[in-house]
Amino acid sequence: MGMSVVGRDIAVDLGTANTLVYVRGRGIVLNEPSVVAVNTHNGAVLAVGAEAKKMMGRTPGNIVAIRPLKDGVIADFEIAERMLRYFIRKVHPRRLLAQPRVVICVPSGITGVERRAVEDAADAAGARQVHLIEEPMAAAIGVGLPIQEATGNMVVDIGGGTTEVAVISYAGIVTANSVRVAGDELDNAVIQYAKKEYSILLGDRTAEEIKLAIGSADETDSELHAEVRGRDLVSGLPKIIVLTSTEIRRAMEEPVTQIIDAVRDTLDKCPPELSGDIMDRGIVLTGGGALLRGLDQRLRRETGMPVLVAENPLDSVVLGSGRCVEDFDALQPVLGAGARR
Repeated sequence: MGMSVVGRDIAVDLGTANTLVYVRGRGIVLNEPSVVAVNTHNGAVLAVGAEAKKMMGRTPGNIVAIRPLKDGVIADFEIAERMLRYFIRKVHPRRLLAQPRVVICVPSGITGVERRAVEDAADAAGARQVHLIEEPMAAAIGVGLPIQEATGNMVVDIGGGTTEVAVISYAGIVTANSVRVAGDELDNAVIQYAKKEYSILLGDRTAEEIKLAIGSADETDSELHAEVRGRDLVSGLPKIIVLTSTEIRRAMEEPVTQIIDAVRDTLDKCPPELSGDIMDRGIVLTGGGALLRGLDQRLRRETGMPVLVAENPLDSVVLGSGRCVEDFDALQPVLGAGARR
């Protein structure tokens, strides 16, 4: 029995866009959208995760798809707790009585109140102990950076709700910057652009698809275009337009610039010895935003530093927190002192 209890520890990357769950000894067992479909008449939860995302923008009025996290933090406590409970139960059918030890990732800039909300949600969802780890630290571990050595490592983690920039050395965050501009903001910029330039309304999912298909952060990239369907705001009827990657880049210019500024700010605040280390080792890009074409070139140009894109950028954070569950004692120093019974 003793062994099986230990084996149930889990790590959760509770993201604005997606939630990933890592189970000790088994790796990543779940990766689903952070969405919950609710019937507004009686508050009943109809679907969670992938099932609920399919319903986004496609449901009758009494069914709404809620994303309980906004900008990396819990915006709707009750729904977040239901979602977390659903995901934890999904990977842990409660055969055994022992409750898992749970490591959860949080943005580095969050307040004490926001931390408490995450801890309470995990508690209510059935965690025995909750440990919080800051996202950029988890990302750095997940990417395989030597975070426990006394050299500077820089990681830029662009998620759905937040971009986390951190310089890490000797198992601690030396300087960090968390801005609430990331994937969602980029999608939103595409929606606003289509509205302004073409008087056409795009759905969130469509905007995200366009960004992934033809979006780019660098003007040297080749020109692509995509047919896009939305609703004509004048006639109210469906309409198809063609957008080019140049237009999408223009649309996203402001949020992309904010992300780059966050990186430059962090470099400015960095102690000179560590800046030298980063010059040697480069900046590691991770998170879904690392997949935006041309972002690495653009950062390289604007910072003069080498820039590397992580191998599986979407998994870095959960893999890093998973390492903390596999090797709890060795990585204890990087976990917040948030163990509560």
